[in-house]
Amino acid sequence: MRDHRHGGHTACPEVWTGRATNRYQWLLALIGAACLALGIALAVGSAWTSGVAPLAMAVVGCIAAGLLVLFGTLAFVHVALRVHEDHLEVRCGHMGVPRRRILLSQVAGAEFAPLVTPRHWGGWGYRWRPEKGTAVVVRRGEGVVLQLWDGHTFTVTVDDAEAAVHVIRDRLRPRRPGATH
Repeated sequence: MRDHRHGGHTACPEVWTGRATNRYQWLLALIGAACLALGIALAVGSAWTSGVAPLAMAVVGCIAAGLLVLFGTLAFVHVALRVHEDHLEVRCGHMGVPRRRILLSQVAGAEFAPLVTPRHWGGWGYRWRPEKGTAVVVRRGEGVVLQLWDGHTFTVTVDDAEAAVHVIRDRLRPRRPGATH
């Protein structure tokens, strides 16, 4: 992540970048890898003499659980936010998937949220709640809340969210309905 300045308002960079990381997700990924390894060890090291069906179910269960936990947690180890001149982009994990691109012409406003928690959204990850909107939550802490013109909201946890809000607001100013250029 770039070092962003707090407080004083400076000229906006061409592309603002921010990031948030959750180191505890690595522990969950390790547990997923252990389940996967257990499934493989059962498949390779078992004599398969005590019954094929129970052992096959154990192997498939361990491998499936391991893959789900491993890839599910690695997808949300970190989130990256990039604010361009005409859009912003949110990418999760090392592969950047899931990702969301929002045109700034679809954004009505941006607010700084000093505390976004996984508990309020039902956990880590890409979340949707009918009464709250959509969110990408990778850790507890500050975030950006976008109000979209269609009435929905989009929240993302990111370090130095206050700077992101300033950049987004600066880029929204000429796009407001009725504004003069």
